[in-house]
This record gives sequence, structure tokens and C-alpha cells, in this order.
Amino acid sequence: MPISIRSITEADIPGFRVAVDSVARERRYLALLEAGPMAQTAAFVLGNIEKGNPTFVATDEDRVVGWCDIIRNERREIHRHRGALGIGIVAPYRHQGIGRRLMETAISAAWATGMTRIELDVRADNQNAIALYKRLGFEMEGTQRNAGWIDGSYHDVHSMALLARV
Repeated sequence: MPISIRSITEADIPGFRVAVDSVARERRYLALLEAGPMAQTAAFVLGNIEKGNPTFVATDEDRVVGWCDIIRNERREIHRHRGALGIGIVAPYRHQGIGRRLMETAISAAWATGMTRIELDVRADNQNAIALYKRLGFEMEGTQRNAGWIDGSYHDVHSMALLARV
């Protein structure tokens, strides 16, 4: 059965949490090392739905195998045109174009909500992700040296952004 890309729903919360936890525990791709408690995950997902933040899942039948969200920056009015992109694909589903499909869907939705800048951070050693982001038009804006600390090692993090064509 083909992989479906669709907006996340409340029913997806348990599967979303399992997918996030799976990717986080690899200790290479996310800015967390494990998923938060179910209540915290539910609050995150339901908050995104309520606020209209683009949040999509990739599913294989009923199993969540990936996600992409773009969270609007609401801290200050002058930054509300910006969104931070987060994405993850469960290991057996990588290199099949799912990440690209998720990102294209989420980016289109972000532009439709009025965002005009999408930002992301990526570990400097995650060359596959960096290549995908560049193919989608993201540009490198800088490197945060020693920005991550995992298992006794520092990791540099690149900041990248995509601007809407306005």
C-alpha cells in the first residue's frame, strides 16, 4: 500500500509519539533524545491543530512513519511571518521520497497561512537532510559551532531558511 501524506489528527497522537521516539532515540537527527510523555505530545499536537500550524504525517496504512510540522513563531509580533520546520522519518522508510513529499505539503500549507520565512536547524553531519533542504530551496545562513552535545561529543548545527516568493 502506498504511503499517505495527510494532516495530523487527534487519533494520530499515539503513533506520532512512537515515531518521534523512534527517531529521537537514534540520537542523530532531532533536538531531543526521546519523545516526551504522552500528555506533552498530545498538547503539542492539539496546540498545532488549534493554531493552524501546518502539521502532516506520513502513514503506512495506520502506522505513522514520518511527520513534518512548521510552527509559527508567536513570541513577538514582528516574527509571526516565520515558522520553524521539524521533520522525521522512521528508519525503514527513509530514502523513498517521503521526506520531500511531507516538506512540500507542509511548505505549501505554511505559505497559505501567510508565513513568508521557514527556518530549520540541522546537524552539520546530516548530509542527506542538507541535500534535500537545498533541493527544496533552503539556503545556508550560518553554523552554530558546538551547538549540540550528545554522548560526550559536540556537534555543529547549520541554520537554513527558505523565503516565500512574494
